Amino acid sequence: MTAMPDSTTTRMPKSLIFVLVLAGGHALGNVFGGWAVIDENQSKLDHGQDLLMPMAMAWFLALICWGLAALQVACVVLARRRRLWVRVALIVCLSFAALGMLFASLGSLVAGAPSLPAFLIAFADLAALWTVSGETGRRYFSVRAPAPVVTTT
Repeated sequence: MTAMPDSTTTRMPKSLIFVLVLAGGHALGNVFGGWAVIDENQSKLDHGQDLLMPMAMAWFLALICWGLAALQVACVVLARRRRLWVRVALIVCLSFAALGMLFASLGSLVAGAPSLPAFLIAFADLAALWTVSGETGRRYFSVRAPAPVVTTT
């Protein structure tokens, strides 16, 4: 007798839950980062100081940050649907996050004030990227139904 489990009831691996929590955290960071660039530029403008960057560039950067955050939130919300595009979007978002955190970690080392949180988050991002792009992510986000389970009675 062959029983096929419903693909919508397949449990998400705990490692992918960790990836989604990390992506959600990065989404919050992106929202805050976009707001911080605009706020800092506006503060410098109000006080007659030199801007970090032209205001149009600051808004452009903030919109990119907010768009990336929206994509990450969409991936977190829609991950249960097990679509391939969610996996690809997570790989792209985690690649940007890992690269950014690696630069932050290396920058803190060069500045002489090593940041343990930046290093740990960079390591977590690389592990998450490996999980999503590896067999675990491929197996979970596949739109094909899982192999049939054969039970003997």
